[in-house]
Amino acid sequence: MAKVTNDWTFFSNYAHVLVCLAEDPQARLRDVAGRVDITERTAVRLISQLDEAGILKRVKDGRRNSYVIDTAKNLRHPIESHCTVGAWLATILGPAKIRSLKDRFVSFNGADVPQRDDV
Repeated sequence: MAKVTNDWTFFSNYAHVLVCLAEDPQARLRDVAGRVDITERTAVRLISQLDEAGILKRVKDGRRNSYVIDTAKNLRHPIESHCTVGAWLATILGPAKIRSLKDRFVSFNGADVPQRDDV
């Protein structure tokens, strides 16, 4: 009989990092890495790639970084590209948290930034 392993999850490390930063936009990389069970170097790489994709933006806050998530950005894979980051995050964090993320995004980017109201 084949051995069943239980070491997989439905979401990628990118998703886990994004959830951590949505919950706490001022989170330290060390804390994010610890929650996701990855190295700090991997956390830096994943956040950099999410930044390059326009899903989040790093904002300097003194000596630390803070993160702003674009909840209107569509997910990248063709299977889920009809879904926004905000709609996906709402399934995990709830609609109230997504509204606060949208407000934070607008406050950092100006009122002229279009935000879909899909949550």
